[in-house]
Amino acid sequence: MSAHTATAIAEDPVTERRTTKGASLPTAPCSVVWSGGHAYVLEGGHGRSRWVGVDDRGRPTLMSHADLQRRGWSRTRL
Repeated sequence: MSAHTATAIAEDPVTERRTTKGASLPTAPCSVVWSGGHAYVLEGGHGRSRWVGVDDRGRPTLMSHADLQRRGWSRTRL
């Protein structure tokens, strides 16, 4: 991996898993990404889209693109 690569793979200290940081999140509706052991689905269309998942207790969780970028995410379940 070169020093100029925009996508970095980082170790998540909480889950000890590799996550994608700095890469662009998918923008197609119904896209699925994983973060912190939970799946998140992109809802909405142009303008006000959000990522929807559930927490450890099964309660709905809403996240913005920025939230997922900060937490780290992956296209596949790790």
